[in-house]
Amino acid sequence: MDHGIDEVAPGVEPTANYMRRTHCDPHEDMFALRKHGGLVRIVGNAATQMGAGHVWQAMGYHVVRRILGDHENFSTRRRLTDAEPISGEGVPIPQELVGQISTYDPPEHTRLRRMLTPEFTVQRIRRLEPAIQELIDDRLDALEAEGPPADVQGLFADPVGGGVLCELLGIPRDDRNEFMRRVRQNVDLSRRFKARAADSAAFNRYLNSLITRQRQDPDEGFIGMLVRRHGAEITDEELKGVCIALLLGGVETVAGMIGFGVLALFEQPGQRRLLLAGREEADRVVAELVRYLSAVQQPTPRMAVRDVVVDGQLIRAGENVLCSLLMANRDEALTPDPNVLDANRAPVPHLGFGHGIHYCVGAAVARAVLRMAYQSLWRRFPGLRLAVPVEDVKFRNAFIDSPDQLPVTW
Repeated sequence: MDHGIDEVAPGVEPTANYMRRTHCDPHEDMFALRKHGGLVRIVGNAATQMGAGHVWQAMGYHVVRRILGDHENFSTRRRLTDAEPISGEGVPIPQELVGQISTYDPPEHTRLRRMLTPEFTVQRIRRLEPAIQELIDDRLDALEAEGPPADVQGLFADPVGGGVLCELLGIPRDDRNEFMRRVRQNVDLSRRFKARAADSAAFNRYLNSLITRQRQDPDEGFIGMLVRRHGAEITDEELKGVCIALLLGGVETVAGMIGFGVLALFEQPGQRRLLLAGREEADRVVAELVRYLSAVQQPTPRMAVRDVVVDGQLIRAGENVLCSLLMANRDEALTPDPNVLDANRAPVPHLGFGHGIHYCVGAAVARAVLRMAYQSLWRRFPGLRLAVPVEDVKFRNAFIDSPDQLPVTW
């Protein structure tokens, strides 16, 4: 197809730091990269790590929204070898990715998403709220018992993020501490591969036994309800993959957003007052925090399945595109003064939960948990403040951005 574009876009080599953060903000090197445009062809280590000579980095709001919303031209399927057809036609889903819906394209994606969506209705989330509040209150008690200074990330944000997903999935309470230890060790990129592989194997064995029990005697949890409603329509491997995707994505995302949100709100007394003014105001604060912080910086990479022109650039079939949700949400094309946290701004269609067919299926759960966590924390500790200089706050080397420790006092 003649696109009328013959020139290859110049390659830009970003710094090794460009995907890191400066606390709550994108790294200054990411802002520097965006000066080259909303869609940049990058070379060097960032491309080499994806096994390619170059990749595309999308950073402009309209560019990122266009790519995420265009599943006909951009696939999330992982192409394992160059011999595979770019279309993916006739290529089975790799065993280790079965059920992980973020790597599926239609029609497989459509089939699985149709099963999952009813489990995240507003009514089901409201039924979970008493259990979520009980979990939050328990962790606030632990924080208070620790006494200042205390680590709000380790004592509150992490256990709440993990506990909510365990509650949703129906993980027995006696199993949760060990279960979540395995999950977190599995995503800790600072640990050696063999150690992570051992935890991953134990994690898989536990999920296999849990699914076997749910097949025999399904309860009212997420897995049990899927078994009740869909039976043989959904395989054991798909159930396991769905659980892994929810846990590895949802747990760290919610925990990271709680920690980042607390950090951001420390310097915003006006936003904290709005948070406690009522349900509607609190929901606005949560929406603005998700936009401003975007704990998931880059979702699953997209691969062009055919030649396509985006933002005046020709992306060839087989080329990979990284989409920065954080930078798209900090674009003036979305909202004025995007680098300011302001829940009084007019609501905007931010991309903090993604866009298109892969929009986060658990977004409503995440919003409810964040609202309840922030409100409960500041109601219990109205004088909450950071116990160390902000530059001393360390961040995790993991798949999802998150503070590692967040020492607070009150």
